[in-house]
Amino acid sequence: MQRDELNTQATSLPLPRRGFLAAAAASLTATAASSLLARDYGPNAQPVRYPEPDVVVLDPRFKKYKIGNSPIQRLHTGTLWAEGPAWSGVGKFLLWSDIPNDRQMRWLEEDGHVSVFRQPAGHSNGNTFDYQGRQIAFQHGTRSVVRYELNGTTTVLADKFDGKQLNAPNDGAVHPDDGAIWFTDPGYGSLMNYEGHKDPADSKQPTQKEAIYRIDAKTGKVEKMSDEIFKPNGMCFSPDYKKLYVADTGASHYDEAPKNIKVWDVIDGKKLGKGKEFVSMELNGKTGLADGIRMDIDGNVWASAGWVGDGYDGVHIFAPDGTRIGQILLPEICSNVCFGGTRRNRLFMTGSQSLYSVYVETQGAHIS
Repeated sequence: MQRDELNTQATSLPLPRRGFLAAAAASLTATAASSLLARDYGPNAQPVRYPEPDVVVLDPRFKKYKIGNSPIQRLHTGTLWAEGPAWSGVGKFLLWSDIPNDRQMRWLEEDGHVSVFRQPAGHSNGNTFDYQGRQIAFQHGTRSVVRYELNGTTTVLADKFDGKQLNAPNDGAVHPDDGAIWFTDPGYGSLMNYEGHKDPADSKQPTQKEAIYRIDAKTGKVEKMSDEIFKPNGMCFSPDYKKLYVADTGASHYDEAPKNIKVWDVIDGKKLGKGKEFVSMELNGKTGLADGIRMDIDGNVWASAGWVGDGYDGVHIFAPDGTRIGQILLPEICSNVCFGGTRRNRLFMTGSQSLYSVYVETQGAHIS
């Protein structure tokens, strides 16, 4: 997504792990105190004392999901804007995009090895796998949804709607009942060369009105599901596929856009009812943006969050009733998340230049 119009000034919000410094801070210089506050996530970082201080319980309902002896780990760094994590259950690897560098990366579960998986990659943003194990990519550069076939060929599943080119597909999911692919098209890749190819029109409004789409698995027809949202970004279904959740990042370009996550009822598996706000991203007077989102088996929404600063950026976890019950604090803006690992109980987080993970006591509701 485009970032140049967002307020990226960091704010200082209190963190639980730093409370013990309050009494000692008066006798320390500002420089010394600041050095104590910083946490090193590099290869030579010191161990973190359990329980992990940056997995924060905001509501008693989140306590059961926090594992006392599981740390946040940085698995890789060196990307420019990491996005679109997806777990391959067959290959036992985590795939993600490095959009500006036009490549996809792969982290192997067996030994933590990281390598370039595909380059060029159409400036892909989101990724997922279908129920046949084929990778689906939502590409900014080609402004299309593509499927990588098992024989190595590539199939373009969607690049137009109503006779006009799509803006720049962003994220999506596969419905298990009929194999249909649902995706969002906010258009960031067509608004900047950094993440795709800038449209010569150079306007806030992409070619198409930003919308949520569905690709019929049998006919290949692209249908518009809803455009009652400013810029639909990350999306996920509820565990029973009766609700669809979508993050709105329209505030990056539209002053009147809310910073929230919306929800729709899914009707007969193929249509959407009227959308409404699920949650606002406001926290303690500060409001950032949700980006990628995923659902666990209990119906909680795990939302990447950022563009506020320390104490906000990371992952926000919302209960089914919309209550924010927990946070995972990261030192970088978090763009997206997914559940993976052998038991689907490891949360992977793409954070700007890095890939992070932490084990949690729940599982992802869907395959990727």
